[in-house]
Amino acid sequence: MKEIRRQTRQRDTSAAPASPPAAPPEPDFKQLFSDVIPLKSPPRHIHQPKKPSPHPRQRHAQHGLSSQTEMEVLRHMVGLFEPAEQLGQFCRSGLPNQTLKRLRNGHWPVACQLDLHGMDRYQAQDALALFLHRARRRGPCLRIIHGKGFGSNGQPVLKKLVRAWLSHHPEVLAFCQASEEMGGDGALLVLVRRGPHEAYDSESG
Repeated sequence: MKEIRRQTRQRDTSAAPASPPAAPPEPDFKQLFSDVIPLKSPPRHIHQPKKPSPHPRQRHAQHGLSSQTEMEVLRHMVGLFEPAEQLGQFCRSGLPNQTLKRLRNGHWPVACQLDLHGMDRYQAQDALALFLHRARRRGPCLRIIHGKGFGSNGQPVLKKLVRAWLSHHPEVLAFCQASEEMGGDGALLVLVRRGPHEAYDSESG
């Protein structure tokens, strides 16, 4: 029995698989790329946007108006669209019925005037807004000359626009076409709002 067991162990030992060969050592990274010269990376630039100034810019300092005041004036003006119809006259609701008649007959003398000849619609809108803002201190009646539109290929652009702007301006109470002596179809007489203690009655001048 001992001999049989010894032979069995010898057969098992000889039948066992041989151990796998050892793996070769991993190559050294520095040795493999020892002849490579690394590139110099430029310094990284981090963009820093310029902070806006806390002080508003004065767009129309030459007129003595701040940007805030100018925007308050211009926001009441309608856009630069061309109205389909042309207003012949305008009177704000709540005024006496005779307001337009008195304005047309010269009841209030003209305090100052603005001539828009030679301006495009953008220049005219700015000029009109500034004029109305400053002219109220001089008197209630103003004259605005917009021309008859002969130079606009038969389409009086400023004539329509000025009347539309005035009808939307909160300080304008009424306007009508001027007399022939004061410009006729190319000019308007405009009545603007005055102080809270002044009324547009028959005794006011």
